[in-house]
Amino acid sequence: MNMDFRRLWEKYGTLGILLLIIILLGILSPHYFLTGNNLTQVVLQSSITILLACGEFFAILIAGIDLSIGSIVALTGMITSKMMMSGFPVLVAIIIGGILFGALLGAINGNLVNITGLHPFIITLGTQAIYRGLTLIISNARPVFGFPKGFIKGIAGWIWKIPIPVIIALVVALILTFITKKTKLGRNIYALGGNSQAAWYSGINIKLHTLIVFIISGICAGTAGVVLTARLGAAEPLAGIGFETYAIASAIIGGTSFFGGKGNIFGVVMGGLIIGVISNGLNILNVPTYYQQIVMGSLIIIAVSIDKIFSRRR
Repeated sequence: MNMDFRRLWEKYGTLGILLLIIILLGILSPHYFLTGNNLTQVVLQSSITILLACGEFFAILIAGIDLSIGSIVALTGMITSKMMMSGFPVLVAIIIGGILFGALLGAINGNLVNITGLHPFIITLGTQAIYRGLTLIISNARPVFGFPKGFIKGIAGWIWKIPIPVIIALVVALILTFITKKTKLGRNIYALGGNSQAAWYSGINIKLHTLIVFIISGICAGTAGVVLTARLGAAEPLAGIGFETYAIASAIIGGTSFFGGKGNIFGVVMGGLIIGVISNGLNILNVPTYYQQIVMGSLIIIAVSIDKIFSRRR
């Protein structure tokens, strides 16, 4: 019975927490929180966090971390906007400036981790500053705007009353769920995160899989950069600052073990929605922004502490 409950909690515990928070905020603010328009905005605002958290999930899954995703959001958004303003077709700018350039920045992170042997925390802390500096140089520290209408409507518009950013986040989450559950690549990444030495003895190419993990994280951040640029209607050189905190919190709260080898994309999506609901609820309750930072930081510490306790008991 206990084992069944534990498995049930591991699979759907975050969904239960999300529902409890929604009920609590619904009681505290029934006329503002539990409205269709507000709940749609919560999901819409959570879409970028979910995109980033899905990439961060892979970095944490191998017992690493990616602190550069906020800077990648800003740099890919800026490259995409510069390409569009230079006359490139919108779709070409999105694919090259957003997705492929995000993959390149992720590949740089992965290669630096492999070559130096340093922990990803150190590498991505450094590239976080480098990518931000490049964004400021390219943009001359000024925002870029005046994009084609097709870009705004195509990325930040609506399809059948569903926000396109939400559709993009769901498609990315489904693709990554397929990779983790149905492919050898996904199984190898879990094995690498669970025990890297055992994975090496099993013939898994650790450096190759580390590189792929950071490329996935870069692609997710690049996609988020395109979506954020379209939603804002401008490429901001300081966009994405602090986004890594929300992405890490979403992955950890969603059940991803900070020590690697455990977690799933469904939990990460639930974690992103929990962050979005809490943030929205605190805004409605007129809690100042700087108190919200304290809440997010506290949630990360609590979630990692719980994971640490459970890890000792296994």
